[in-house]
Amino acid sequence: MISSTEKMHSEVTELISTQEKAELSRAERLLEQLEQEITDLQRRVTELEQLSHTDDHLHFLQEIKSDLREYSRSITVNQHLSFDGVRKSLSDLKKRLEEFYQEEFIKISEHAAAVQNILPSEPKNREDFLQYFCDLTLDPNSAYYHLILSETKREVMYSERRQNYFDLPERFDNRPQVLSKESVGGRCYWEVERRRDGVDISVSYKDISRKGRGNECKFGANSQSWSLQCSCLYSLTFFHNNIETDLGVPAPSRIGVYVDHIAGTLSFYSVSDPMTLLHRVCTTFTQPLYAGFALHWLFDTVRFCEP
Repeated sequence: MISSTEKMHSEVTELISTQEKAELSRAERLLEQLEQEITDLQRRVTELEQLSHTDDHLHFLQEIKSDLREYSRSITVNQHLSFDGVRKSLSDLKKRLEEFYQEEFIKISEHAAAVQNILPSEPKNREDFLQYFCDLTLDPNSAYYHLILSETKREVMYSERRQNYFDLPERFDNRPQVLSKESVGGRCYWEVERRRDGVDISVSYKDISRKGRGNECKFGANSQSWSLQCSCLYSLTFFHNNIETDLGVPAPSRIGVYVDHIAGTLSFYSVSDPMTLLHRVCTTFTQPLYAGFALHWLFDTVRFCEP
């Protein structure tokens, strides 16, 4: 009887000791995890404070929003363990991040509003527009195989003969399209003159798809591009994200394009004095823009005009 009791006591003592070691080991691992989270948070706060001095406000907001989501998910303190000091440090750091984000967001919003208020209004006559004239040329590396560029790289024609162009990543391989070599930023104006029929005057982000015939490659059929379709048979039509807007006016032979990248406006004008507005888009541009042409019929020709 005594021997049995002693054996049971020994087994219970050993079980308790094993459980104590397991709990102690688990607590030590959790403590190490929490200490690492505190170190990571402190490091990231320092990085964000440095990043807040950059002019790239959009990148800063994306970074800090990502951090808040990440750390909200990662902070998983076991409430049954007594790590009050650790929990308080994590809570204080998270609160500091949230306050820091709110302060920077307010400052950036105020700065954006101030910039918007001092921006000059859109020009009215051609002379005013020409103050923002951009000298654009076409990028031969982006041109479809049946498009022929002039020596000046300002004019393009749709040819019946396939050209011996290299197969490059930036080349449109199944759509008769071409982009400008220069990007369009700030306030920029250029004029386009077309001959014959079936020409689209477009602006696009550089990362628009180039391979295939899907809408992801077509000017105006995706979120990456905006396009004014000109035809002698039909009225002007505007396309963006594959949504069609019939403008109900005939297509002039010479069209002015005005971009205010900061204000987020894209305007098309019939070149005259005063200028006649054909269509205006108000949006937010998230990347630099490039001018582009799409040609639909053989021997269609379009060019960038000199001022």
